[in-house]
Amino acid sequence: MKNELTYALITPYSIVKSRTGGIIGRLLRLSNLELVGARMYVFSDDFVDTYARDLRGTTDDPALGQGWFDYIKENFSRGNRFGILPRCMLLLFRGDDARRHLKDEVIGSFTRTPVGDTLRGTYGDLVFDVWGNVDYFEPAAISAPNDEANNRHLALFAKYAMSDGGLLEEQLTFPEGQNIETSLVLLKPDNFEQPSSRAGNIIDVFSRTGLFMAGAEVVSMTAGQGIEFYGHLRKLFVERLKGSVKSHLKEALSSTFGFQVSEKIYEHMADELKELNAQREFERIVHYMTGVDLNEITDPQQRQRTSHTKSLAILYRGPDAISKIRAWLGATDPSEAMPGTARSEFAQDLMRNGAHASDSPQSAMRERKILGLDKEGSDSCRAKQMIEEYLASVGK
Repeated sequence: MKNELTYALITPYSIVKSRTGGIIGRLLRLSNLELVGARMYVFSDDFVDTYARDLRGTTDDPALGQGWFDYIKENFSRGNRFGILPRCMLLLFRGDDARRHLKDEVIGSFTRTPVGDTLRGTYGDLVFDVWGNVDYFEPAAISAPNDEANNRHLALFAKYAMSDGGLLEEQLTFPEGQNIETSLVLLKPDNFEQPSSRAGNIIDVFSRTGLFMAGAEVVSMTAGQGIEFYGHLRKLFVERLKGSVKSHLKEALSSTFGFQVSEKIYEHMADELKELNAQREFERIVHYMTGVDLNEITDPQQRQRTSHTKSLAILYRGPDAISKIRAWLGATDPSEAMPGTARSEFAQDLMRNGAHASDSPQSAMRERKILGLDKEGSDSCRAKQMIEEYLASVGK
């Protein structure tokens, strides 16, 4: 078996129709591959032309080849028939025999008879007219049909990563007078610990907001980033969790002694322990989000480099994005989350609660800067670097 890097490209029509979550869920649940990269694109004319011609040449069926060419030209161009900004999402996967497995067994091929056993069978369409020409064509997601095409396509995504990909906030337009915001959502590490559609299902919940995806990135939060990202919680935890400290003390001590402990004593003990408890809870969060125990790695430089987890960061943009996302995310405590929200369905506890969402525009900008998802951070591209390293390793 060969360890490969391959891709799935979610099409503009799938994104605008909010099929993104379902497609991502299917890819993550069935592929048994590691999701290692993500990036949003709006193709330039040069990219559209090159990609369309390449896909046409990868099939021996002239009608299907022409269907691929026409589809890319019509749907990925800025002047598309739907009048939409043709956003597409690149997902990078790594694993043994990744290209064949993802394309043949998960995404699937088109068939003349409608089926629903593959991703394309469920979310795509291919209809021929009575003369054998393609009448309607929507692939839902695109991947490379062979190894040579895989490497050519990856090279294209790397070549155009900076000019055609990245943060799409400035390209999205809205009617005047609306409170346009960008919210950061982090799908937390436990969503990716094993093959699961949960991350896709959470994205599907957020589709109910009507907001637009403006950026996507697979993030490996380092210990240093975790400290900066969650550092403000230490002070909040001191008083906010004091009641929990008192409850634990009562539970632990109520049957220990043969006499009753007064509320005043419990209050005093909680005051003595609240700082230690706040520090420990802060360390637990950083450990969960980064996989790093701060008590084991104390060197600041090493903390800035070390991470053992991954999360999927998505930027949502539109009217009142912050409040809409948080409403559909649900309360931090899953037991208090409203039915139908992401946390009511997919959270496990207060920490492993599915996703993080910024609580204000100011927090969103601060958090994005820490993770390199702001304008300054857009000067680099993890997906481009990953592709170039892979192609160099296979001699392409």
